[in-house]
Amino acid sequence: MALDSLTSHMMLKTEDAFTGRMFDAINGMLLDMLAAIARKDYDDRRRRQAQGIATAKAEGRMRGRPEDTERNDAIIAMLRKGQSWNTILRATNCSRSTVAKLAKRPE
Repeated sequence: MALDSLTSHMMLKTEDAFTGRMFDAINGMLLDMLAAIARKDYDDRRRRQAQGIATAKAEGRMRGRPEDTERNDAIIAMLRKGQSWNTILRATNCSRSTVAKLAKRPE
């Protein structure tokens, strides 16, 4: 039960069982209603955020992180020389997935 609810304070002074059960039902409905409102607000915010992101992408304002071309060129050169992935990882301090992505690129 939510202690901040008005009916919670009224329930402390109930005189009969019927009134107590009635306040229990009302409290349950209030909590359900508040939960539904919170969920709707969450869904609305997510929807509006997705719309904003889609608009920004359409207008070219969201490009993501730019590629580190200097590092990638060095990785590609090392791959062409036949160096092992572990050597490349240590030398460039990049992830294995970056090396894999660059190894798959057409020349």
